[in-house]
Amino acid sequence: MSYKEQIDMSRIPQHVAIIMDGNGRWAKQQGRERSYGHQVGAETVHIVVEEAARLGIKYLTLYTFSTENWNRPAAEVTALMSLLFDSIEEETFMKNNVSFRVIGDMGKLPENVRQRLQTCIEHTSRNNGMCLVLALSYSSRWEITKAAKEVALAVQRGELSPEDIDSHLLAQRLETNFMPDPDLLIRTGGELRLSNYLLWQCAYSELYFCDTYWPDFHQEEFHKAICAYQKRERRFGKTSEQIS
Repeated sequence: MSYKEQIDMSRIPQHVAIIMDGNGRWAKQQGRERSYGHQVGAETVHIVVEEAARLGIKYLTLYTFSTENWNRPAAEVTALMSLLFDSIEEETFMKNNVSFRVIGDMGKLPENVRQRLQTCIEHTSRNNGMCLVLALSYSSRWEITKAAKEVALAVQRGELSPEDIDSHLLAQRLETNFMPDPDLLIRTGGELRLSNYLLWQCAYSELYFCDTYWPDFHQEEFHKAICAYQKRERRFGKTSEQIS
């Protein structure tokens, strides 16, 4: 029986976040340049987006480019920005009723990329199926620091008192304030770390790590991750008896 056949459609995670890792190592195994891995990885994005929409997932958040990635060789960064520009297929989003959002420091992105992203956000804003979110020039430490500064300024202006500050208020200042926290976080490529991704939001997410490099992470691998999630007992700090 395939993993697709094992999926319980009544227990699909509402929000799936993915760290798409392994493009460069996959390309090296093929005897190709890292940029080739990123190109094939972009094709995998389209495969997973369409399958997530078909399964009824409401939010899919993809770690596309971190704040730390700006430190990579200039040629690789330029190639990634060019690939990002070319990979935004608005037609695919419209066909699948997918809305498009971005979290991260968009001000650091090249102007042509930023304009392309903004146009796609506006044109898909009325779609009411899945919401695809790209984490671009993003890191949790940047996000939380930015939120803390905003709260501190609000206190300084007299708009808030320190007693008003709680986890809900801080969450509303985060980039992700328009969507629920991830139910499932997937990381491909064999590494066992979160890499500064959605650290606040993943406090109670189910974590799934696999050795498959992102270019090979197609439907069956995605279905396998969903099946693994559905076998977990989500307790949120409670006991099994309390959940049952």
